[in-house]
Amino acid sequence: MPEIRTFLCRSDNIGVLLHDPATGACAAIDVPEAGAVLRALKETGWTLTDILVTHRHQDHVEGIPEVKARTGARVTAPAKAGDAVPEVDATVREGDVVKVGSLLASVWETPGHCADHVTYWFERQRLVFAGDTLFTLGCGRVMESPPAVLWRSLSRFLPLPDETAIYSGHDYVLSNARFALAADPENANLKARAEVAERVKRDGRFLVPTTLGEEKATNPFLRATEPALARSVGMEPGSDPAAVFTALREWKNRF
Repeated sequence: MPEIRTFLCRSDNIGVLLHDPATGACAAIDVPEAGAVLRALKETGWTLTDILVTHRHQDHVEGIPEVKARTGARVTAPAKAGDAVPEVDATVREGDVVKVGSLLASVWETPGHCADHVTYWFERQRLVFAGDTLFTLGCGRVMESPPAVLWRSLSRFLPLPDETAIYSGHDYVLSNARFALAADPENANLKARAEVAERVKRDGRFLVPTTLGEEKATNPFLRATEPALARSVGMEPGSDPAAVFTALREWKNRF
């Protein structure tokens, strides 16, 4: 199994280093802040070989030029991002495979938060790097498409094994928990998880990674097929999940 280091960047971005002990290869998932990534590399002693970009937004790519200059890492970015990602060496689309040493990831195009967003799915290791598509107890804001597009992207996660570890691009756990409790107030699993989130935050930590099983039990945006969530937005049980998701996402925007 790979070694993974997570750390805060900027104010609430999550930095991630993925290290393959078999080969020594190491990837950063996005570079929100050069200094934080370089410090994590120094602390671990790992040598950065790759940067895997999830999407073009500035808070995920602005540290790339400095980190690449210091490490020579190869930058892989979504083809649909065009020239918005700096220092790109390779571009990827749906169905491509990327390598970090001996670790292989399938590329999923997961638009909704933005049109170029991709997710990296390491099937053998059961690891997902979801960027700003799926968060612990939440999902990304819809910015460049109808909400149903993001629902389709989120739906791709649902068939994965429950033990799949999901790494997201931000620590929004407490605000997501407050909304989730408003939308799904009778969910005992959610109540317990919100308490854990509060305790972890007080300890200076965050609930990243999460697991798919935990999210299916507590994340309202993955539970749009559940009668309780349909009722919470004034719809009948059995309503179109995309419509339920849309109503939930619009509610969260105003929350």
